Order: sequence, then structure tokens, then C-alpha cells
Amino acid sequence: QVQLVESGGGLVQAGDSLRLSCAASVRTFSNYAMAWFRQAPGKKRDIVAAVNWSGDSTYYADFVRGRFTMSRDNSKNTVYLQMNSLKPEETAVYYCAAARFGSYSSPHAYSYWGRGTQVTVSS
Repeated sequence: QVQLVESGGGLVQAGDSLRLSCAASVRTFSNYAMAWFRQAPGKKRDIVAAVNWSGDSTYYADFVRGRFTMSRDNSKNTVYLQMNSLKPEETAVYYCAAARFGSYSSPHAYSYWGRGTQVTVSS
């Protein structure tokens, strides 16, 4: 069983930064690839970033590459998403997800989900 709890969302202005955290309750955190997804109202859920089990490989969607950084601390069972230069169109619920099998960069690999944290970017 994997439980994921996101935190760090909030209301910011365009151009601001925000750091999301996701704490995992799981026996062996390092067995899991981790990812961040986001879903805006009326839109599908998109993968934003992902990291492999060890943290030495990361994937970023084109629309965030260069602005967002994902990292993990296996000693704390936590992953982070540092978001810089935020844009109003990035307003969404951000979800943390975990995958035990499959490619860490594949959205379809993720089967464990948190409840999400709201990020609102005002113009």
C-alpha cells in the first residue's frame, strides 16, 4: 500500500516560484518511480515531471522544461517539485504519483495517487 500526501500549493502571481512536496508512506520508497501530474478544470491530466527510483534520471514535459525541477530524497520518503516562472495557464491541481513497475517517464506506469494540491497563478 502506498499513501501519498502533497503539500505546498497556494496562490501566487505570474512569474513567482513555488515548491511542492509529496510525502510517501510506503515500506521501500526507493522501489518506486515518482511523478508529478497536473489537471486544470475541463482538461485531461498531464504528466509534468518524473524521477526514477534512484533520482539520477528525470523527465520533464516540454512545457515545463527549464523552469521546473523535480527531485527526491529517499531518506525522507519525499519528492519535490520546484516551480519557477509560473504562468497563469499553469493553474491546476497538482498530483503526486508513484509507480512500482514500468518506465518512469510513461504516464501509464503510475497507479498510486495523492489527492492533489491546488496551485493558482494569478496574472
